[in-house]
Amino acid sequence: MEKLILIDGNSIIYRAFFAMPPLTNTKGWHTNAVYGFTNMLLRIIEDHKPTHMMVAFDAGKMTFRHESYKEYKGGRAKTPHELSEQFPLLKELLEGLGIAQYELSGFEADDIIGTIAREADEAGREVLVISGDKDMFQLASEHVQIGMTRKGVTDIEIYTPALIQEKYGLEPHQITDLKGLMGDTSDNIPGVPGVGEKTALKLLHQFGSVEEVLANTHELKGKMKEKIETHADDAILSKKLATIYREVQLDKSFDELVFNGLKEETAGPALAKLEFKSLLERLSFSGEGEEGEGVSSQPALDVEVTVINEGNMDEFIARLQHVEVLHVETHGDNPHRAEIIGIVFSSHERHDYVPLDILRIASATPILNWLQDPAYPKRGYDLHRMDLALHWHDIPFAGVVFDVQLAAYLLDPTESNQTVSALASKYGLSSVANEEDVFGKGAKYKVPEVDVLSNHLARKSATILSIIPKQEEELDKNEMKSLFHDLEMPLSRILSDMEKQGIKVNSGGLQQLGKELEEQIHHLEEEIYRIADAKFNINSPKQLGEILFVKLGLPAVKKTKTGFSTDAEVLEKLAPYHEVVQLILQYRTLAKLQSTYVEGLLKEISPKTGKVHTYYRQTIAATGRLSSQFPNLQNIPIRLEEGRKIRKAFVPSEPGWSILAADYSQIELRVLAHISNDEKLKEAFIQDMDIHTKTAMDVFGVKPEEVDSDMRRSAKAVNFGIVYGISDYGLSQNLNITRKEAAHFIEQYFEIFQGVKQFMGDIVKEAKEKGYVTTLLGRRRYLPEINASNFNLRSFAERTAMNTPIQGTAADIIKLAMVHMDHALSDKKLKSRMLLQVHDELVFEVPEDELEMMKSLVPEIMAQALQLVVPLKAEVSFGSNWYEAK
Repeated sequence: MEKLILIDGNSIIYRAFFAMPPLTNTKGWHTNAVYGFTNMLLRIIEDHKPTHMMVAFDAGKMTFRHESYKEYKGGRAKTPHELSEQFPLLKELLEGLGIAQYELSGFEADDIIGTIAREADEAGREVLVISGDKDMFQLASEHVQIGMTRKGVTDIEIYTPALIQEKYGLEPHQITDLKGLMGDTSDNIPGVPGVGEKTALKLLHQFGSVEEVLANTHELKGKMKEKIETHADDAILSKKLATIYREVQLDKSFDELVFNGLKEETAGPALAKLEFKSLLERLSFSGEGEEGEGVSSQPALDVEVTVINEGNMDEFIARLQHVEVLHVETHGDNPHRAEIIGIVFSSHERHDYVPLDILRIASATPILNWLQDPAYPKRGYDLHRMDLALHWHDIPFAGVVFDVQLAAYLLDPTESNQTVSALASKYGLSSVANEEDVFGKGAKYKVPEVDVLSNHLARKSATILSIIPKQEEELDKNEMKSLFHDLEMPLSRILSDMEKQGIKVNSGGLQQLGKELEEQIHHLEEEIYRIADAKFNINSPKQLGEILFVKLGLPAVKKTKTGFSTDAEVLEKLAPYHEVVQLILQYRTLAKLQSTYVEGLLKEISPKTGKVHTYYRQTIAATGRLSSQFPNLQNIPIRLEEGRKIRKAFVPSEPGWSILAADYSQIELRVLAHISNDEKLKEAFIQDMDIHTKTAMDVFGVKPEEVDSDMRRSAKAVNFGIVYGISDYGLSQNLNITRKEAAHFIEQYFEIFQGVKQFMGDIVKEAKEKGYVTTLLGRRRYLPEINASNFNLRSFAERTAMNTPIQGTAADIIKLAMVHMDHALSDKKLKSRMLLQVHDELVFEVPEDELEMMKSLVPEIMAQALQLVVPLKAEVSFGSNWYEAK
């Protein structure tokens, strides 16, 4: 039987935004609302198997209802840009999912849904309306059910006319009478002042409708009679405003709402673009689109490949000097533990496949010599990963000069799919087989026979060879040759060296810290039980919710599909109400430290080296920042003392050596001072003032001694908020103030720092003209939506234009410092080793006889990495472990 699902797009995405925790992808897009909405969609599709679907949206702020009541929906806070920018993302995703969408000027989504539901109902079709707005109850009928989101967005309660009668004692059509009497603050529908839901229901149970209530006011008494008679017109108007108009002239036929299920070829890329990996896995979609998207790729290239064995080894060795591309195929996410599947050496004339076991025999020594000789240039795809994989198979490697993956990232850092096959399609080259088609996926992964494997890898290598000249031409055209060859390529080798070196971990000390945390956690548990006067599972949101909101009677801030929400944001708001809440927050913090950072780090210690070997990704963040994985050493929490103590476990690998750390001081704000040329910012840094105190002085108009901690905290939030394109909504959340106060604070900031305001305007104008922005070193970020007609897309691009030159230049500076530091260590023949980069911090292990030199050398090189109009400053510290060096 045909089943139509109609979804109130504005209602659901709004609820999803506030129900889901903040979420951004590598492009910097806010995606939490779209993610929550999509989760709901998939649940609906799985549970109800629709044959037809449509999502309706409000077309604008003004509707026909404003003609009779100008204040309709007035007083609503401006939609946070973190939400508004997600509307176009959702609409684009719906296209990929094959779900119809509709909006019509002058009408609300309710009116569109109401009209289509009526037509379907009259035709005897089954309809399910999904919304978070109880106004929709008026649409319920024999064939129309209302799915009401009650906790978050995925938990939906289905209402029939019978259930509405059971819960409210009303017929569906009486919902408009209910709103007529009680009003609706969210829509600014007035109703009758002083009449709430309970009173309105009582009146309707007695009289049946607004009109009948007004006709029988003589049966009412006292203030109630007076209120209703005085506000009779308001009641009639409110009922009219709450009534869904079901006669909209639509140019959308029922057949256009057909839903044929999710198609991998369109839904996969749409989900992949938003980086919804968990949803792709849930659907078993690859995320790759059909061949032919963008620049069409050519048919698969037939290549001849020679499999090297002992019999033809000498012939191959004679050709080594002509090799132009090296490709090492690996399996496994972590390159430190990856399996090498096979190796291909390619030139334009031929391709040679070398099995790993062949490299183990004595006659293969010239091959190994070639691999480790920096005089022979190595070109390929993801040479960084290749270097690490070879290292852990005891095969030295050197001489990297061109990495196709790294070049692709520089040429378009916002493109998430930079695989060899995707690049082949981009450049119109011979297609490369999908990796899953060759190897399988997950538990089905299997290395194919050597003839299939060698042919696939040779075609891959041949494609890489063809991509290189095209990328060289693009890098030259975009003035990025220096950025690529002088910064990113050398850095790739430096990162490999750091990762192979690793950092030693005192496992005994880490285990001892774990015991101390367990004792603190146990003590907190007992204290929580004592104060709550009950034993319960603190880790169970359901049981915790019962304690906080039922037993202790604390106010419920929001709900989820399983009950009361007890997330960190909720608990922070509840902390002032009861002492147990602060203890629960402490308990959670310590429990996470114990599980993620103590137990997690212990699992990552290599039994072979006694160290942890992280993996730095150069091609993830659009700003140019590095990302750390396996384990992530950039996320060790250091705001709390217990978190900082984890750094005690990181120690030098040599006896008598020290850990030395150097951290840039407020590098992004110094970059902002340089590129904005703002006099007040420059003055603060040139005079070596505390920038947050200086900002507080200027914004609040006070003397240095009058700046209190709250003023400085507010100034710090707005300083960094400006760098990251914060909105009044975001600042209000950070400072726990109203959006109006936050907006005023930002306005005051720009009045004081006119240079910053001028820069923000100029950079957006430049981005609109060029279509991209650059860092001081020429790193580009393209902004295709900068001239979009859609306000939300355009606004996001404008904010990105403002903050990318700041964040990107800061990322470039610390990378420059690493390259310069690597040269210095080599030139001075120092034994000191660079171990880690953590955001704006570099960590070294240093022998005792080099400590004094390194204490001055490291901050000096970091300060001279790039010449700015304000001084760069790095603060250095050292100790017997990383904790002491901070």
